[in-house]
Amino acid sequence: MNKTCVCLALACSVGLCLRPVRAEEAHPLTLKEAQEITLHNHPRISEAELEALASQQVVTQVRAGFLPNVTLNATAVDAFESNTRLAAGSLNNPSVFDREAEGLTVTQMLTDFGRTAHLLNSSRLYSRAQNANAEATREEILLQVDVAFFTALKTQSVLDVARQTLDTRKLLLDQVTALATNKLRSELDLSFSQVAYEEGNLLVAKAQNDLEEAFAALSTLLGDREKRAYQLIEEPLSITATVDTSSLIDVALSKRPDLARLRLERDATIQYARAQKALVYPTISAFGSGGLIPVRDTAHFEDRYAAAGVNLSLPIFDGGLNSAKRSEAELRSQAAAEKLRDAENTAIHDARAAGLNVNYAWERLDLTQKLFDNASHAYELAEARYKLGSSSIVELSQAQLSKTEAEIAHTSAKYEYEIQRAMLNFEIGAPQ
Repeated sequence: MNKTCVCLALACSVGLCLRPVRAEEAHPLTLKEAQEITLHNHPRISEAELEALASQQVVTQVRAGFLPNVTLNATAVDAFESNTRLAAGSLNNPSVFDREAEGLTVTQMLTDFGRTAHLLNSSRLYSRAQNANAEATREEILLQVDVAFFTALKTQSVLDVARQTLDTRKLLLDQVTALATNKLRSELDLSFSQVAYEEGNLLVAKAQNDLEEAFAALSTLLGDREKRAYQLIEEPLSITATVDTSSLIDVALSKRPDLARLRLERDATIQYARAQKALVYPTISAFGSGGLIPVRDTAHFEDRYAAAGVNLSLPIFDGGLNSAKRSEAELRSQAAAEKLRDAENTAIHDARAAGLNVNYAWERLDLTQKLFDNASHAYELAEARYKLGSSSIVELSQAQLSKTEAEIAHTSAKYEYEIQRAMLNFEIGAPQ
C-alpha cells in the first residue's frame, strides 16, 4: 500500500511538472489573428505611421508663415563711457545710453505673391502622400502575412502527405523483405523497396525543413524573436469563379495606395516648383514695436516707445541662386511624373499577371484532383499486378511515385489558389 501511494504521488508530481510545457507547445492562430498581431507589432508599419505624423507637423510649420510673429524683448545697457559711439569692426547706434527696457515686436507678412501658399499646398499634399504610404505599407505587410500563413499550411499538408507516403513505403518494404526472406521475391525487388523507402525519408526531411522555414517566416512577421509553435487554424477555401483580367486595370489604377502616394508626391512637387518660381517676386511685410523704458536717461528718452512700418523686399541679384532653385524644382516635378507613369505601367502588368495566375490556380484545383484520382487508380492497379506477380517492382515504384507527386500537387493547389488570390487583391488595391 505504501509503495503504491508513493508511486501515485510521484506520478502526480511528474504530471504537474509537465502541464505547463504541454500548454505552451502550440498556440492556436487564425489568419485574422495573425494579421492583427502583425499590424500591431511590425516595425515597418510603425515607421510609416510615424513618418505620416511627422509630415503633419511640416504643414503646421509652413502655415506659420501666414501668422504674425510676436517676440518679447528685454534689453539692459550700461554705457561705461559717456562718449560711447562706435565699436571696432562695425557701425553702431550713434549714441549708447544707460537704459533698461521691455517690449514686444510684431512682424506680419502681408504678401509674398503666393509663394507661402504654394509651399503650404505642397506640404499638405506630401502629408497625404505619407498617409497613403502608411496604407501601402500595411497592405504590403498583410500580403506577406497571407503568403506566409498559407505557405505554412501548404508545407504542413505536404509533410502529412510525406509521412503517409513513408508509412506506405515502409509497409511495402516489410512485405517485400518477408517475401525475399522466403525466396518469393528477388533481391532486386528488395533493393528497389529500400530505395523507395529512403526516398520517402528524404521527402519527409525536406517537408519538415520547409515547414520550419515557413513558420520562421511567419514568426518574424508576427514579431516573435524567440521560436514559438503555432497551431494554424484553417478556414474554408474561398473559391470563386475566374476573374476578368480586362476589368482589373481600372481598379488597380484607382485603388492602389502606392499609386495614390506617387500621384500626391507628383502634385506636391508641382506646388513646390510654383513656390520656387515665386522667389523672384517681392515680399511685403508689416512690423511694429512698442514697450516701456523704466530705467532711462530722462533727458533723451520718454517712459515708453512705439513704432510701426512696412517693408518691401525685392531680390535684385543673387548669383543665379533663385533661378537654379526653380529649375531644380521643375526638373524634380517632371521626374516625379515619369516615376508615376512607370509605376502605373508596372501596376497594369502586375494586375493582368495576377488575374491570369488566379485563373490558372483555380483551373489547377480541378486538374490536380483529376491527376490524383488517376494516379491513385494506377497505383492500385500496379499494386494488384505486383501482388499477382504479373509486373515488376519498377512499375509499382513508378506508380507510387506518381501518386505521391499528384497528391502533393493536389494538396498544394488550394493553398496556391489562396496565395494567388491574396496577391491579386494586393495588386488591385482591394482590402486584404
